[in-house]
Amino acid sequence: MSRRARGIPHTSEATAFPLGGIGTGNVSIGARGELRDWELENLPDKGRRNPYSFFAIHARPADGEPVTRVLEAVRTGRLDADAGFPFESLAGLPRLRGATLHGEYPVVDVDFTDDVLPVAVSLRAFTPLVPLDPDASGIPAAVLRYTVVNPGSTSVDVTVVGSMSHTAGRGEGPFGMRATQRVRWREDGDVRGLDFGIDLPEDDFGYGTLSLTTTDPSTTAKPQWVTGFWPDGPRLFWNDLTEDGVLEPEPRLTLEDRPRGLFADADDGLPMSEEQLFEKLPRLRTGSLGIVHRIEPGQSQEFEFVLAWSFPSRHRGWLGHIVGDDPNAGQVVRNHYATLWPDAWAAASHLHRELPALESTTLAFVDALYGGSLDPVVADAAGANIAAARSTTCFVVETPNPELGEGPVFAAWEGSFDHGGSCEGTCTHVWSYAQTVAWLFPSLERSARRVEFLLETDGTGAQKFRSNRVFGGRPWFMGPAVDGQLGTFLRLYREWRASGDDAFLRELWPDADRSLEFAIREWDRDGDGLLDGELHNTYDIEFHGIEPLANGMFVAALTAGARMAAHLGDRDRSAELRRRATHAAAGMDAVLWNGEYYRQVVDDVDAHRYQYGDGVLSDQLLGQFHAFVHGLGDILPRERVRSALSAIVAHNFRDDLTSHESTQRVYALNGDGGLLLASWPRGDRPAIPFVYSDEVWTGIEHQVAASLAYAGLVEEALTVERAARRRYDGTARSPWNEIECGNHYARSLASWALLLAFTGVQWDAPTRTLAFAPAMDGPLRALFTTGSAWGSVEIDGHSVALHVLGGVLDVDRLVLDGRTVAGPLHLAAGESRAATPDRTPQETS
Repeated sequence: MSRRARGIPHTSEATAFPLGGIGTGNVSIGARGELRDWELENLPDKGRRNPYSFFAIHARPADGEPVTRVLEAVRTGRLDADAGFPFESLAGLPRLRGATLHGEYPVVDVDFTDDVLPVAVSLRAFTPLVPLDPDASGIPAAVLRYTVVNPGSTSVDVTVVGSMSHTAGRGEGPFGMRATQRVRWREDGDVRGLDFGIDLPEDDFGYGTLSLTTTDPSTTAKPQWVTGFWPDGPRLFWNDLTEDGVLEPEPRLTLEDRPRGLFADADDGLPMSEEQLFEKLPRLRTGSLGIVHRIEPGQSQEFEFVLAWSFPSRHRGWLGHIVGDDPNAGQVVRNHYATLWPDAWAAASHLHRELPALESTTLAFVDALYGGSLDPVVADAAGANIAAARSTTCFVVETPNPELGEGPVFAAWEGSFDHGGSCEGTCTHVWSYAQTVAWLFPSLERSARRVEFLLETDGTGAQKFRSNRVFGGRPWFMGPAVDGQLGTFLRLYREWRASGDDAFLRELWPDADRSLEFAIREWDRDGDGLLDGELHNTYDIEFHGIEPLANGMFVAALTAGARMAAHLGDRDRSAELRRRATHAAAGMDAVLWNGEYYRQVVDDVDAHRYQYGDGVLSDQLLGQFHAFVHGLGDILPRERVRSALSAIVAHNFRDDLTSHESTQRVYALNGDGGLLLASWPRGDRPAIPFVYSDEVWTGIEHQVAASLAYAGLVEEALTVERAARRRYDGTARSPWNEIECGNHYARSLASWALLLAFTGVQWDAPTRTLAFAPAMDGPLRALFTTGSAWGSVEIDGHSVALHVLGGVLDVDRLVLDGRTVAGPLHLAAGESRAATPDRTPQETS
């Protein structure tokens, strides 16, 4: 598939499209086509620029003067830096007139425009994404492919050159460097380019490698710029490039090249010999790799580069975020990607070698997700937030705690502040909203469930909602969160249902069942079957009395537990849990239903701070959301669910927040639309309502929109979702970074539930049943995933066609709108099958 990315065109400086794999860190492409936000070293670092790192083009027509430009659009916005733009920005080099960015994650296209350049240039960049394969989706590298078209009548000699500096080793020391960087020209088979290193031990947190490579044989290079006290290197590089588009290595430095007076004393401890001066001066190392081609009239040529990196050692802990001393301070845990590719060159070589297959699969995924018949806002929300799963919010490490055994472990922050992690511990009450990783990379979620049940659930069944023991640290100091603990139980059901792995279920069931029993024993204080008392939750406070968020989660967890217990042969426990679920659901209707929605029942709403009483809570049906997603059906009466959801939209949705009053954090304002966390249409707003109640969180909007679609309220779902995505249309906020308490916030990964809701897909591995129930009438073409396969589905009337694009799909029953249409089916990658209830399934190529 060679089409350009579709979607909204972006030109704003707010736009940043992140490149990078799961747990690898990122570098982003801005709307000007620039490289920005270099976040490679195991922590967020928004705004970090890597000095002298850019691409440029030199174009010499056969009948005209050459033109040399940085491959970025001209700068806009404020141009009044207090000391001007610094040397390393090279802001004074000529750039192109404009650029427009289009992104369909994980692929971004940038189209450049210019009045002087005699050729047309565009960029396509991506890091491969292969559903169900976290390793293939976790390569610490990105492809940057410039396509140059010659629209003229004579040939044009074109050089596209990438210049890079190493990011490793910054810190205290001479010239702001902790150690000496190295860069050299390297060739291994078809792979050639720049190989960057650093004179640090491999287990040093600052150690890392970088590479810029190509397999194009028509290369030119300046492996290392001149290094000295003043930035002579960029001047000499630009002179060399503009002269004829062919780069030459710089001559070795001599002692006479030293700045006078800087190293006059041999006793200053700095190297003095000619060879040492060149190799050991602790300055930034920069090199350039170019590709040269002659392009005939009307022809085009690709200039393909791979940027790769490796920073293998991260802190074995949360960097002091826990309360008290960190017993693992200074210890190292290795990134999983570094066990697959020991350095950047190895990662680049792998990507070059496997690129045809990886790119084909990536583009097939993009086409299945974005090229179907779903409303564009659904695909956009589901796809854009995959970036959070491959941002600095998430990481995958090798065996951080020996109690987990061998193998990679997924862990995450809640989000990423600009220069540090936000809220550690793979927080259960935030991550329970997230669906993306579970449906795209289910093995990672299974590893996280093992952490939560085997390490963080104690003998009483209490589960810490932040994991410190994943690194062997002390348990988190606070007790469990009701929505987090019950959400983790529901996610165990999700992971077992997706995989059908009974060994996984048996391993975790004793701790999981104990955690459910804890909820029954400790949170139903009066024994009436409903949870009450002091219930800590995702709003970072405790709800009192009886309220629907906790109790809806309780009903859903009991329902899921009944099925798991029955599958494991414990019929008595299954019957008990099912009875409790029925009783709790009836109790919710009897106690909490006010004729329009479910509210909190508490004796005095102001007796405890941070309650909501008769308010409309947007999360009141969070348990039903999980039930919808996990195939548990209606746990509350459908007509009341629809009424409550309609009330949430009617009372909490604002199409214009200009007049909204909030003294809390602000994520939406002015003319933005958005869904408030709560409102009080009947009055009786508490004097101090729960923290965050006046805020707008995208994760809650996605949850509510998906629930609306499941309940058949499709237009309301689209209303909520369109407002959310309008805020993230690239004008004021990047489309690939939904913010809550930090960038790339984990709760935004609830957006994958929109795809699940609008297709109505359900995969049940224990019974090998694949079902669809589209939310909208008319033909449907959309992406689907199961625990073992992924592809696209086409539904037209009573006909279903499955196209498996990866993995193997074994189905005993294929169901459409509750009616079996086929089965059994066995489909491998590249195979398709069409079926209707009245016709034998037919195989197609």
